[in-house]
Amino acid sequence: MNNLSQIKVGRLALGFCAGIYAISANAQESSEPIGLLGYVGADVNETEFMKNLGLHFGGWIDAGITYNANKPAGRFNGPVTFDDRASEFQLNQLYFFLERAVNTEGDSWDFGGRFDFMFGTDAQFTQAAFGHWDQRLINSERFYDIALPQAYFEIFAPFGNGITAKIGHFYTIIGNEVVTAPDNFFYSHAYTMQYGEPFTHTGVLLSYPIDQNWTIMGGGVTGSETAGWDGAFDKGLGNWAFLGGVTWTSTDRGTSVALSATSGEISEQDSNNWSMYSLVIKHDIIEGLHYTFQHDHGWASKIVDGKDAEWYGINQYLTYDINDELAVGIRGEWFRDDDGFRVLSPIRGPYAPPASNYFEVTAGLNWKPVSWLTLRPSVRYDWADNADAYDNAGGAAGFVGKKNDQFLFSTDVVITF
Repeated sequence: MNNLSQIKVGRLALGFCAGIYAISANAQESSEPIGLLGYVGADVNETEFMKNLGLHFGGWIDAGITYNANKPAGRFNGPVTFDDRASEFQLNQLYFFLERAVNTEGDSWDFGGRFDFMFGTDAQFTQAAFGHWDQRLINSERFYDIALPQAYFEIFAPFGNGITAKIGHFYTIIGNEVVTAPDNFFYSHAYTMQYGEPFTHTGVLLSYPIDQNWTIMGGGVTGSETAGWDGAFDKGLGNWAFLGGVTWTSTDRGTSVALSATSGEISEQDSNNWSMYSLVIKHDIIEGLHYTFQHDHGWASKIVDGKDAEWYGINQYLTYDINDELAVGIRGEWFRDDDGFRVLSPIRGPYAPPASNYFEVTAGLNWKPVSWLTLRPSVRYDWADNADAYDNAGGAAGFVGKKNDQFLFSTDVVITF
């Protein structure tokens, strides 16, 4: 988009947000969460057609802006993706989904599925990296594109406590943060999510609840040059990797522990191993005060000039619900890219940062004046001990930065339908 187009889009977005705020100021409280369409009386899910088929339509708009204190020449926030543009309005996600959820409580077979569509600046990060499932659907825009992050069938089989199977293209079970904007506390993402984990998989995933506390998952994923990470339906289908995990949740639902992992050969042409695991522990310390601990560790054999690569880190989150409308939170992270392989991946050669420790601290608010509107202002500080990864121009040569730290001030709005 040229500068004039960006100004017009930014003004339109500000006007739109002002209108939304005016509506929300007069909105009445609701005992049940509803989307914007429900508030204005246009919820398609209330029609007989949708109810008879068991279908649910939903979505959201996520848009924001980030100020970078370094004022990088290319308006590029370095290794911070998703909110990757400095001082530019971003329509991150215009997101729609259509779903038929399976009934996992019954004693009979049930069938469903889901299809997701995303337009915006986040699409380039959530497309299948290998294959042609959703890559480069739009060629005329530099930052805006389309992604189809989920398209799967779902089957419930009433064996024992019930087996649920996903078959197709779906989001990963690994880690804490997710692609879908309404399901994260912060606008920006941790390095671990950006560079340490997959976003999507293509394959089969089974889930089985052992009892009310324990659930196990397992399956096979394919279609990738990175052991089933972010693969499509049309490439690398002969190379299968394991994806699975186990989750424990306390009876009072106040504490949970999730251990997930993936492992397999790198590709059909490369039999070396690519693996990682993630441990996520969540605990409600007191009413309204939530703590999350995450540790990830990944490695790939003989991937960097014939040598092994390794990456690992720790994230911690603390959030507090002041009331139903307002919450505060802080995130602290250490991420080690031990071989200069993952950060800004898949960039290699002279433009890739060297091995380094990356640190970030983010603090912010979630303000939810009505059920369908969330504002998320935040401040973030990043630094690296051995990489000048910040204050760069963007593009090919711009990955060589001038500084080893940066301050980001961001805010976005999420409007659910």
